Amino acid sequence: MTKAFVFGKFLPFHKGHEAMINFALSKCDILTVLVCCSDKENISDTVRKSWIEKTFEKQKNVEIKTFNYLENELPNTSETSKEVSEIWADIFKKQLPDYSLLITSEEYGNFVAAIMNIQHIAFDIPKKLFPVSATAVRKDVFANWKFLPDSVKPNFAIKVVILGTESTGKTTLAEKLSKHFNCSLVLEAAREIIVNSNNFSVDDLYHVATEHAKRIDETILADSPLLIIDTDIHITKSYSLFTFEKELEISANIYNSNIANLYLYLNNDVEYLQDGTRLSEDERNLLDLLHRQVLTDHNINIIEIKGDWDRRYEKAVEQINELIATNGQNLWL
Repeated sequence: MTKAFVFGKFLPFHKGHEAMINFALSKCDILTVLVCCSDKENISDTVRKSWIEKTFEKQKNVEIKTFNYLENELPNTSETSKEVSEIWADIFKKQLPDYSLLITSEEYGNFVAAIMNIQHIAFDIPKKLFPVSATAVRKDVFANWKFLPDSVKPNFAIKVVILGTESTGKTTLAEKLSKHFNCSLVLEAAREIIVNSNNFSVDDLYHVATEHAKRIDETILADSPLLIIDTDIHITKSYSLFTFEKELEISANIYNSNIANLYLYLNNDVEYLQDGTRLSEDERNLLDLLHRQVLTDHNINIIEIKGDWDRRYEKAVEQINELIATNGQNLWL
């Protein structure tokens, strides 16, 4: 029986890693993927392990293990160095004492395998099959989005939510922004489920919350890391308090789907337009106050967008450009 292993930081796991693991599976009976995580890295071993587990959940002969270490004790580098390879080879001998095969896509794999006295098989060291690296993904998620497996995309998506009370232009602005940035758009689920703001039930709001989260989760897997989202769970909760004086009990999964990098809140300083399905102007202004309170209670930091329609659009574009420039505020680093 051939037992093989691959190792790496997988920060993040990408399709090059996925292809290497598939290649390794063709060369052995049992494969262990060792995820090496230092104390200086912000993405946990649990998250990184889950990416690989989800991608290979149908494979029975893959084991994913984690190894946590301190950078002041072990080198955190991907350079090809015999000295560094000796240090890590000693670690691998202790972690995987009865393994006979190492698969890597790096030149240092030859050093590590030789020191361990096991076989090394290289996979696509020139990176021609998948011209990507984890460093490249972290530096420019837009250029490398196509190289991320679906299991990883939710952690690297950049989500922008458009908020505000009724008749402040949320949907129109969201559509214009998605066209401007050529990115994904999640429209408000409530528009289809609740056709009249004066006639709905608490059950309708739970339906809205579930459907909206589902749309976000599905859209994250599309062709752009940037999502423009029309409204979120806090607005749904606010409607429940406003209409029924009832707090919605929302699951952690729904909350997690709604977490965004940027919240743009549209001020109600524009002309109110009544289309027959909306609250009265006085009610929508009271709802505005409650929306703000709910967002404050949930520690959501909003960027206020004021002025006429053109100014709102310009301000929103400006804010999103700033966010993109920092790759979503580098929340994953």
